[in-house]
Amino acid sequence: MDTVKETTTQTDRRRRLVVKIGSSTLTTSESSIDYEYLDSLSAQIADLREEGWDVVIVSSGAIASGLEALGIKERPKDMPHLQAAASVGQSALSAAYAKAFARFDITTSLVLLTRRDTADREAYLHARDTLSTLLEMSVVPIVNENDTVSVEQIRFGDNDTLAALVACLVDADLMVILSDIDGLYDANPQTTPTAKLVSEVKRISRRVMDAAGGAGSVAGSGGMITKIRAARVLMSAAIPMMIVNGRSEDIICAATRGEDVGTRFISDKPAHEITPRKLWLALGDSPRGAVFVDEGARRALIERGSSLLCVGITRVDSRFDADDVIDVKDAEGIVIARGRAGASSDEIELACGRSSEELDRNRILSRLAKTPVVHRDELVLFE
Repeated sequence: MDTVKETTTQTDRRRRLVVKIGSSTLTTSESSIDYEYLDSLSAQIADLREEGWDVVIVSSGAIASGLEALGIKERPKDMPHLQAAASVGQSALSAAYAKAFARFDITTSLVLLTRRDTADREAYLHARDTLSTLLEMSVVPIVNENDTVSVEQIRFGDNDTLAALVACLVDADLMVILSDIDGLYDANPQTTPTAKLVSEVKRISRRVMDAAGGAGSVAGSGGMITKIRAARVLMSAAIPMMIVNGRSEDIICAATRGEDVGTRFISDKPAHEITPRKLWLALGDSPRGAVFVDEGARRALIERGSSLLCVGITRVDSRFDADDVIDVKDAEGIVIARGRAGASSDEIELACGRSSEELDRNRILSRLAKTPVVHRDELVLFE
């Protein structure tokens, strides 16, 4: 099966690729950039551009680069020192990318983002236009989270999520995650010698989530689980994603050519209608809470594209207000959708499981008889 998404509306458009590079792939340790690897990466990107690809790189490594420049061998644990290292590292890392790509007469740019830049829809659209313009100008944007100013409330927390957002922003034909592991295994290969590489995933099931496990190496902030969450959104947007070993020779070229490498995430279902606004909801803001739904509500959402009503909700998780972004989970706890809440968690908790007729008779909850918990226009489906 060809990995690359077909473009039917703009057949003459150059294909767009997002490459995400984790800290564990880019560094020789938690405080040193691997410059030889950067040279190899730039050579692959140069080849891909000759083959008709425009490329955006989502790169970790600013803190490691800053620690190297400052001569600090051990990663600090406090936020001010980490942000200071990021401040030094962003310019050092940008210069390293610029030097590596200059050998091929390729111009790079630095784009720094936080959730604050994407939670606001107008800023989200500006970021989209900027990235598209850079690609049209034959620039290779280097995107990173702005660790210098990020605090917990506005952090993406991992560059897998940021990369998925960028892939949606530029309407990518493929996203490739360069990791320190060959792909997704059916068990932890470090503890289970018989673990097998999963070559293709068409649905993010409980089994897939369980196989993803926890966070990865000391150099990074993510892990396989964050990659699966990114894939969940991209599959709904009909953007194929691959996880490959970033240290394998010419691995990005192999991935774009559809070779049997890594793990491919590609849905066999038609793409859901995902407007820019819905993509903004899916990735531009972190969920404040969740509601669990029964099987009837799950089918209504997935099969009929319905809005979410109180009658199908079984319980509420965490506190949130009306207009907050929340997850919708099935009985197994799998996130099947994300959207904007039409009521607060307190209201929904009182109303869950009640029909419209019951709600209409209750003077406190009657508003929810006519207002969905999440309207379908404010809902992104992940199945």
